[in-house]
Amino acid sequence: MKKSFYVLGFITFFILGIGAMFEFLSWPYRGVIVFIGFLFLNFGFIPAYFYQKYKQC
Repeated sequence: MKKSFYVLGFITFFILGIGAMFEFLSWPYRGVIVFIGFLFLNFGFIPAYFYQKYKQC
């Protein structure tokens, strides 16, 4: 579970970083990439983080 948490976190922040780069350079599809990154963050990484913290208690 911990390894998948780290992989999900890497993928999430990688997508957000690529989206930020696209925003700064004004390349096409920048909004879509940032949106996908925030979806991964809100529906994948944050719930996995809180689930992991819940299991530790």
